This record gives sequence, C-alpha cells and structure tokens, in this order.
Amino acid sequence: MERELVAAALTAARARGRDVADVPLAAIAAAAGMSRSTLLRRLGGTRAPLDEAVRRAGVDPGGRPPARERAITAAASLIAEQGLGATTLDAVAAAADCALPTLHGLFDGRDGLLTAVFARYGPLPDLEALAADPPADLPILVREVHRVIICAFAREPRVLPAIFADACARPGGPGQQMLKAMIPCLTASLWTLLEPHITAGRLRPMPFPLVVQLLLGPITTHMLLRPVLESSADVELPTVEEISESLAAAYLRSVSA
Repeated sequence: MERELVAAALTAARARGRDVADVPLAAIAAAAGMSRSTLLRRLGGTRAPLDEAVRRAGVDPGGRPPARERAITAAASLIAEQGLGATTLDAVAAAADCALPTLHGLFDGRDGLLTAVFARYGPLPDLEALAADPPADLPILVREVHRVIICAFAREPRVLPAIFADACARPGGPGQQMLKAMIPCLTASLWTLLEPHITAGRLRPMPFPLVVQLLLGPITTHMLLRPVLESSADVELPTVEEISESLAAAYLRSVSA
C-alpha cells in the first residue's frame, strides 16, 4: 500500500514539475484513484507519513530548505546549545536530516561548515555592509560599529558567545581558529571605515591594531559578561544602548586628535 501511494505522489509531482511536498493532496489522491478524504484517512490525518514514505523510497519530497541551509542552521543551534566541541559532522547530519557525505561535499569538511556558520551568524556581514555605506560623522560611525557587535552577540542562536568561550577554553581549538580567520576581513572593513578619519587627522596617530582594540574591546567584553552580570541580584545594569553610548564617548575621548 505504501508503494501505491508513493507511486501516485511521484506521478502527480512529475506531472506538475514540482516537489512532492508542494503537490496538493487532492492531486495525489486523484493519481491514486481515491478521494482526498480517503487518502487522509489512510495517512492518519496528516501528509507527514506520505513525505516520509517518499523519502524512504530514495526521493527527497522537498518542501523544506536545501541541505546546505539546514546544515548551517542545525550547526548554529548545536554550537549555541552544546558548544563547538559537540558540533561534529555526525551530530549536524542527524540534526539537519541529511547524509554525512552530503555535508562533506557541501562544506569540504567540518572546518568549512564552521566557517559558513560564522559567516552567517558573526558580525562580518553587517560590518561589511556598514563599510559599503558608512556614515560620515565619526561619533555616529562608532555607535554603528558598536550596534553591529551588539547585534552579533544577541543574535539567536547565540553562536558568537560560544565561539569566544571555546577560544578561551581551548587555545588552538576551532573557536580560536575561527576568530583568527575572521581578523583579516574584520580589519579590512574597519580600515575602510576609519581610514578617512585617520587621514583627515580626526584620530590621533597610533598603531591601527590599537585603534581597533580600543573600539571593539570594551563593547565585546561587556556583551560577553552581560548575561552573568544580569543574573546577579546585586547589579542593576544600564541598558545596552546606554552602555554603548558611554563606551562610544569614552572611545572618542581616548582617540580623537
């Protein structure tokens, strides 16, 4: 009986040039020579058993994100919930419902998958977008950079805090490798943002790595520690926006020429 319904689903899908999951049950029922209500009764009231039967027959029923997107999402959730150490390709394959060889082919191994996760959930995409259209006013620019960092730390699932935790706990581990790989791109974006102000003499002469550390260090430290501080009954924190304003003002006082 399962073979009969799978064959009807595939026939209806081919006739419409669509994935099985996107074909109405009425069309599948017609291909199987029965009414929609009869088909639903056979399936137990939901089409999920049919999609699973098609999958067991070796055909992806579709109707869900591609394997690459599922893997990135699954890996991000595993990193946030269990840490980088537990985010193996086997665990990601199981969570994303895809084959292990598929992951190897899509990402060139675990390192490639972790790089794709960081590219999706880290600060670089927003920072590069800011560098493509930067505000001319330096105080506004500093606050916008802070906003990018704040959003990256707050983004769910919480990938960035987990990467920092792994980097601190395991020198030379995957977290540290991911952060090291990020530095050239991050530095390039920040140079694009700050170079006009350095050239114009608005920032005092100092090594550029120090300019970057003074800009990112305080807000990064605050976002890493904030969950712990918020859980303390003895501490009432200002809002993140207030903290950002204070740190931005301190940064400008320290680097302005």
